[in-house]
Amino acid sequence: MGISERRQREKEKRRTEILDAAERLFFSRNYEAVSMDEIAQEVELNKATLYLYFKNKEALYASIVLRGIEILKEKYSECMEKDVLGIEKVTLMGQAYYQFSKEHPDYLRMIHFYGSERFSKENPCTAEIGQGYGTCRQILRDAIQAGMNDGTIRSDIDPFLTSMYLMISFMNILSMEEKWKLVIEAEGFTFEQFTHEFFRFITPAISCNNQ
Repeated sequence: MGISERRQREKEKRRTEILDAAERLFFSRNYEAVSMDEIAQEVELNKATLYLYFKNKEALYASIVLRGIEILKEKYSECMEKDVLGIEKVTLMGQAYYQFSKEHPDYLRMIHFYGSERFSKENPCTAEIGQGYGTCRQILRDAIQAGMNDGTIRSDIDPFLTSMYLMISFMNILSMEEKWKLVIEAEGFTFEQFTHEFFRFITPAISCNNQ
């Protein structure tokens, strides 16, 4: 291994250590409650060194958001690769989003918060995050198209618009405010029942059987 390659590996290792440390802090507190000083202390570096790897706290936060989106993309890809009909792929992706929210609630919280106006549009990670989420939606669109091709999904709907409707629905359901969850529970339902009922509601709407 050459000197330059060794240095590059060391640099990547250090960057990962910084991200791991920042992730622990952001998972335990909200964005405003974490400082670059604390992250530097967590990873046992001085703050000046931290800025050699990340421009600011926002860039660090965005890099962790990207980690979460990569996990979601992997889950969607696994659903797409299954040897099932298109309508089933779509349902599996909705379930995968819900499972992601259960297994990685902190990533989901960070992803939703990053979508707020708090973050700068000039952040170089913003485009990458948008592209990552766009890839998830594209995979869902491909599943819808597969369903149209195999006859399980209506041919009179647009796959792009339908993928947008579904992704926005998934996002809004899983980022629901606590007050609405209390309303659901007051009527005798669990939040899990509420999410599962969504698929009973949406599947007939796009199924070819209802044309």
